Amino acid sequence: MLNDTYKEVKNHTTGIYKEKGSKFIAYSYPVYSEQEVKEKLEKVKKLEYAARHHCYGYILHADKSVQRASDDGEPSSTAGKPILGQILSNDLTNLLIVVVRYFRGVKLGVPGLIRSYKTAAAEAILEATIIIKTIKEHYVVSFNYPQMNDVMRLVKEFELEVVNTDFQIKCKLIFAVQKSKTKLVVQAYKKTHELKIKYIKTV
Repeated sequence: MLNDTYKEVKNHTTGIYKEKGSKFIAYSYPVYSEQEVKEKLEKVKKLEYAARHHCYGYILHADKSVQRASDDGEPSSTAGKPILGQILSNDLTNLLIVVVRYFRGVKLGVPGLIRSYKTAAAEAILEATIIIKTIKEHYVVSFNYPQMNDVMRLVKEFELEVVNTDFQIKCKLIFAVQKSKTKLVVQAYKKTHELKIKYIKTV
C-alpha cells in the first residue's frame, strides 16, 4: 500500500569525502525517468572525465518501484549498494546520486570503499532541500448543466483541487484528490446517478 506522501529533493547538490588520499565527489539530482538518469550520468562523466569510477544509485516513482545501482568497476556491492542505501535510509525517491572516485594510490579495502561511497552520498543528501509531495488521483466528472450545484458542492465538501473545467451543455470537470480520500469521494459522486465519474491517472 502506498502512503499519501513521499519525499524527494528539490535541488541538485554535491558532497565530498576524502580518505587516505582518495577523493569521492557525489552529485545528486532530482530525476523522474530512466532517460533523465542517463542524461545526468553522461553530464557527470563529461564533467569528471578523469575520475576512475562513476558509481551510482537511483530510485524512481512515488512507490519506489524502480531501484538501480552500479559499482562501475569497483568490487561488488562496495559502491552502488551503499549509495542506494543512503537514498533508502533517508526515505527519498526520484533521486539519482553519482559518486566519482579519484584514486591516489592507497587501497581502502572493502570496508573503506563502502564507508567512502556511503559518506559521500550522505553529504550530498545533507546539502539538499527535502520536500514532501502528496500522491493524488485525477478523475473526470461528466454531467449536464443542471447538476452543476451537486458537483460543486462535493468539490467544496471534500476540498478537491479543480484541474480543468469545460462547462457547456454537456459539462466536464477534472479534479485531483488525495489518495486516501479517493474511495469516499468516488462513492459520493456515484450516489448522484446523473453524474459519470472516471479515473484518469495517479500523480
